Amino acid sequence: QVQLVESGGGLVQPGGSQRLSCAASGSFHSINAMGWYRQAPGKQRELVALITSGGMTNSADAVKGRFTISRDNAKNTVYLQMNSLKPEDTAVYYCNAAIARINYWGQGTQVTVSS
Repeated sequence: QVQLVESGGGLVQPGGSQRLSCAASGSFHSINAMGWYRQAPGKQRELVALITSGGMTNSADAVKGRFTISRDNAKNTVYLQMNSLKPEDTAVYYCNAAIARINYWGQGTQVTVSS
């Protein structure tokens, strides 16, 4: 059984910053890629950023230069540092972890960017 628990969402003003965290727990040997996805109302879920176990990253064009993904393998935790937030970043953000060829998802955390 693997659990992903996200934290750090909430309301933030345009131009502000927020940091999301996602901790994986349960019975597993190691985690391959970890990532963040988001889903805005009426839209499909989309990739925000990915990071491999070796630290290689990839991010969506919409967030390049503003969002940074990182991970702490010792803590089985992935982070998303979000800067210069825009109203269009408003969405439910989901953590994802690939473990033994199975994709696990967190419950999601709401991020609202509004004045």
